[in-house]
Amino acid sequence: MSLLLRTAALSLRMLLRSRLRVALAVAGIAVAVFLLCAERAMHAGVTEATAANERDTRLIVYRANRFCPFTSRIPERYTDDILAIPGVKSAVPMQIIVSNCRTSLDVIVFRGVRLEDAERTLGPRLRFVAGSMRDFASRGDAALVGSALAQRRGFKVGDRFQSAGLSVTVAAIVEAEGAQDRNACFVQLPFLQSSVGGVQGGEVTQFEVEVVDAKRMDEVAAAIDAHFAADATPTSTRAEKAFVARAAEDLVAIADFAGWLGLGALVAVFALVANSIVLSLEGRAREIAILQSIGFRGVTVAWTVLVESSALALAGSIVGAGLAYAALAFGKFGLGGEGVMIEFQPSLTVSIVAVAAAVVVGLAAGAVPAMTVARRSIVQGMKSA
Repeated sequence: MSLLLRTAALSLRMLLRSRLRVALAVAGIAVAVFLLCAERAMHAGVTEATAANERDTRLIVYRANRFCPFTSRIPERYTDDILAIPGVKSAVPMQIIVSNCRTSLDVIVFRGVRLEDAERTLGPRLRFVAGSMRDFASRGDAALVGSALAQRRGFKVGDRFQSAGLSVTVAAIVEAEGAQDRNACFVQLPFLQSSVGGVQGGEVTQFEVEVVDAKRMDEVAAAIDAHFAADATPTSTRAEKAFVARAAEDLVAIADFAGWLGLGALVAVFALVANSIVLSLEGRAREIAILQSIGFRGVTVAWTVLVESSALALAGSIVGAGLAYAALAFGKFGLGGEGVMIEFQPSLTVSIVAVAAAVVVGLAAGAVPAMTVARRSIVQGMKSA
């Protein structure tokens, strides 16, 4: 064991003799691992937003055959009819205005809700980081800004901003469990309706329905759609996660394609480590031959090569994974489309797995050069120098 540790230390000293080559290799590996972590964070965000579980109890009632919030219009008067359907606990009429209905990295989603619904239904699932519900109720243009949106845009309580033709004042910043709430800007429904040229109490974009029993979600959804099937504005009701999955089809496709980016990042790590090791061995052929001549066996020489390859992969992956985690955690990046948001979800577990994968790939990249140099004779080493 002591021999392996001494030869490992020797390998690292020889590695650091070519600092420019090492720095370039580490930088390349860091970029590749950064991309791998970003891809995994995007995939985790898609999974969180679209994967249903037994705790989900919310339905989204949308206008049938409509997709973008700009085209979904439902009478607000549907509220009482929905509440009368067996199994419905609450029904919140909601007007949605987005700064950009297409897929974008920077989207502000305004959600207009009645003040009583904000206090009774939204309040229990929101945690006020700054400001209060009283501040929200004190003025018509007040906004409850989700924590992720506030961090991404740098909003603070008291700030006034404009987007999508609306001008609002940040009354409070709220934290929430759901990604949609963390990235939304809640305003009072009458203010939003009048700001976009509508009539107070007229039309809304959707209803957010809470059911009593999660096991009856499909039954309640079917009952809602059947009730309004013959109306001039029929509805399409889905579980919230299913609604997000359909609205975010483009985002899901982007995340699926990004999986190839993650695979490409690992291939890049392999190529960078292999190239660096090969160049290093070509420049140290005589040194390796001398080591063999003083008693280093082939397996020991191979061990030094594997130490070098794993050290390169470990250093580069730690830098890349660390930068990716910091950027994603503090940047609160996400993709938005059709009024829904997919957050990039950084994770220490993902970072650790990415580092481990990079080290394994680095060892694989160094395996062939290690076996080659271990089999090379002293004479061949001296001749190739």
